[in-house]
Amino acid sequence: MRLTPWGAVRTVTGSMHLVETGGVRLLLDCGLFQGRRAEFYEINSRFPFSPARIDAVVLSHAHLDHCGNLPTLVRQGFDGPIYCTPATGDVAAVVLRDSAKVQHQDVTFVNKIRRSRGEPPMAPLYTHEEAERAIHHLTSVRYGRAFSVGAARVTFLDAGHILGSAITVIEAEDRTLGFSGDLGRPGAPILRDAEIPPALDLLLMETTYGDRLHEAQAAGAQHLAAAVTETIGRGGKVLIPALAVGRTQDLTYTLRELGAAGRVPAVPTYVDSPMAIDVTEIYRVHEECFDEETRARLEQHDPFGFKGLHYVRAADESQQLNAKHDPFIVIATSGMCESGRILHHLRHHIGDPQSLLLIVSFQAVHTLGRRLADGVSPVNIFGEPHEVRLQVVVLDAFSAHADRDELLGWVHRVPRVGQVICVHGEERQSLAFAQHLTARAITARVPVRGEPIAV
Repeated sequence: MRLTPWGAVRTVTGSMHLVETGGVRLLLDCGLFQGRRAEFYEINSRFPFSPARIDAVVLSHAHLDHCGNLPTLVRQGFDGPIYCTPATGDVAAVVLRDSAKVQHQDVTFVNKIRRSRGEPPMAPLYTHEEAERAIHHLTSVRYGRAFSVGAARVTFLDAGHILGSAITVIEAEDRTLGFSGDLGRPGAPILRDAEIPPALDLLLMETTYGDRLHEAQAAGAQHLAAAVTETIGRGGKVLIPALAVGRTQDLTYTLRELGAAGRVPAVPTYVDSPMAIDVTEIYRVHEECFDEETRARLEQHDPFGFKGLHYVRAADESQQLNAKHDPFIVIATSGMCESGRILHHLRHHIGDPQSLLLIVSFQAVHTLGRRLADGVSPVNIFGEPHEVRLQVVVLDAFSAHADRDELLGWVHRVPRVGQVICVHGEERQSLAFAQHLTARAITARVPVRGEPIAV
């Protein structure tokens, strides 16, 4: 068995890893690389292998950096199944349709500016029709039910990261490979904790937060309440860029609890994302992924709804939010401020010192969200420079990724690990985590892109 990491290597986005065994070629994830616009198109439009020679894709979960380039793979010749859990299949269909839609909208807006400058137009990476072709290949398999791809036996375990997220275990040629996907925080609301795989010869492991610790989740809720209360008190708006899958549901769940306890003021709260609306509906029908506490609360109330919470689907209603003078909270995609409706809200409020940008998720290098988190000013929005005058606050406690000690704790619970290959982290994080493992007598290293690794 041979593993070749082709994406999310010494960086976070674009998860994509090739496994070759017994004449079978499996692709673990096919995610979008997110960053500078020119790199986005260059990296995502070209594969370092022939898509037509891939027998199957095994998808860990439905975040864009793990599933978002499947339409390009299909367009370039892939014609096999895309295996995933039932919840991931439902969410991935929404994510891919929205990705195609957002690309079309953003390119249309950017091309207006380019035309005014006499620059040639741009095209989206893929179209709605191409997204639909990829969706047609999604094939659902439940947690714990093994399936075969040629001589390889594959099993999904719960990763506790987002709805349907999976740890992948591949058994072939008397070897066992485990792929962590993205691992959730133990004790996080809504979802079950990550399961523990069997003994592994090789573990391909995410290291997004491999060199740092998160605040306790209770402290995160406290800081969220304080930041919202202070901003509303001075008459500002609270802008929260959030992934439509996972982070939006975590936030609405937490805001509901804070509001019920009287810890945040009662102001209008908007989830401004058609995709987040669709995904929240999918959450409601996949109770098999919930922890016991959330299942119990379902019998009492809707954990994703409360008085004053409004789900915004229509574009004109979204635009009308920026004409409001009174304080409000808006949760909008995308989580890294690279596309979607959050860009329009930022464009209107980035110069308002009374307002707040609350960053609650990881921001990859070269994304707008990362530049804002790092205090860069001015920043470009739709190709035009804007001075940053609104307040920017980062809350890592809401991350859906396990931190360093939570990752280490999970690895130590695996019965045996022959070697760990650290991916899905910026170079510093991956190298630091590999050192932590090595110090604990676990063989670990950080590969380079395209490096073949024997399992």
